[in-house]
Amino acid sequence: MDGRINRRLLMKATVVAAVATPALTRTALAVAVPELPWPAANEIVRNTKLPSFPDKNFDATAYGAKGDNKTDNTEAFKKAIAACNAAGGGHVIVPKGTYVTGAIHLLSNVDFHLEDGVLLKFSGDASKFPTVLTRYEGIECMNRSPMVYAYKQTNIALTGRGTLDAGATGSWNKGSDRSYLESLVAKGTPPEKRVVPGSGKNMRSTFIEPYSCDTVLIQGVTLKNPKFWQIHPTLCKNVTVDDVHTDPSTAANNTDACDPESCDHVVISNSDLGAHDDNVAIKSGRDEDGRRINVPCQNLVVVNCRMNGNWGAITCGSEQTGGIRNVYGYKLNCVGATKFALYVKSNTKRGGFSQNINLDSVSGVFARSFVYVTTTYNSQTGNNIPKFGPFAISNSSCTKASKVLDVSGLPQEHVKGLTVRDSKFTGVASTTNTVKNVDGLKFTNVTANGKPMTS
Repeated sequence: MDGRINRRLLMKATVVAAVATPALTRTALAVAVPELPWPAANEIVRNTKLPSFPDKNFDATAYGAKGDNKTDNTEAFKKAIAACNAAGGGHVIVPKGTYVTGAIHLLSNVDFHLEDGVLLKFSGDASKFPTVLTRYEGIECMNRSPMVYAYKQTNIALTGRGTLDAGATGSWNKGSDRSYLESLVAKGTPPEKRVVPGSGKNMRSTFIEPYSCDTVLIQGVTLKNPKFWQIHPTLCKNVTVDDVHTDPSTAANNTDACDPESCDHVVISNSDLGAHDDNVAIKSGRDEDGRRINVPCQNLVVVNCRMNGNWGAITCGSEQTGGIRNVYGYKLNCVGATKFALYVKSNTKRGGFSQNINLDSVSGVFARSFVYVTTTYNSQTGNNIPKFGPFAISNSSCTKASKVLDVSGLPQEHVKGLTVRDSKFTGVASTTNTVKNVDGLKFTNVTANGKPMTS
């Protein structure tokens, strides 16, 4: 099968299969996504391939893994994944237990499956995380491996009800010396020579990062104690993140829940997205290095998610130099101190574009505005004009917000389209919107504190 599954039709079939056949031996993994209010979004879901695997299991303990909370399982997991890959693929099964490990690198046609009761504790030994190609805040470099990583692999999955804990990596997983990378970019240093370990500089590694991969599923797992971005698919195609639980702890900064970067066809569904920053932050590279790669992030659906991060529910940027287009967010419930339902940010140094961004049935309490769009982020300037719009909001609400809209284009490049319809906003501190350099502003059946909003 080619994986182009109509996921809505699979909703009942998946339940039956789970009863009739052990979940570990099924060949096609399934995701339940409801009908979306946009035909284009339904097409994205239908055309986002899911992985499938041979009906073969590889017990990690047969390769030396021990869930005793002390044995280093880095090599055992590596051997099990290699054996599964060499045999043509299947499921590497990690049985219940507490496993200490270094980086886990997935290979093609491997489903790394964590049974219920599995705890992976990632090591405080930096040597267990080899140097790999990654992106740090939109700039390619060589840095210590993410906790779970894959490079140029196809048909891969991380599944199950296990928990991944990066708390112990805090001994080495720290730093934010992006200016060092920017100095190397300015000198023309190629990515393979922008080596962070040993440079005297430190930049954090992400938690889960498939890089230049095709057909990826991350499903069911729980992430704990992140030090940086939690799920960071980069330059990938056909990515599905389903039924995951990310960490809302405030113990570390910039722990975005999910950051698809320069990806095509991404579905994020049925998840509890905790973060100490953005919930879903869509990215496509930073400044000159982003222009060198020049790959947009496009065709994304975010559906049926609980958002528990303190910045944007859906954020575009600021690393959006390659551009962002065709984003659909549906049935998103924002809790806690979320600042914005939609947060779009760039400047004339970063450039890029955010186009065709759509939210429907988004609700919650918003500490600032429901929509915030800025073209002057961090007051950085240059000669690369960001292009924004159209944006569309429908069937949405809030019970508290400072204002509904805070949207500003540039005098030389207006926001091209902003529509709001069939929405009720209550608890709004100021019903006067901030709208500057916006073309095509339109309200249809929209109220703020019970009074109609007009353009």
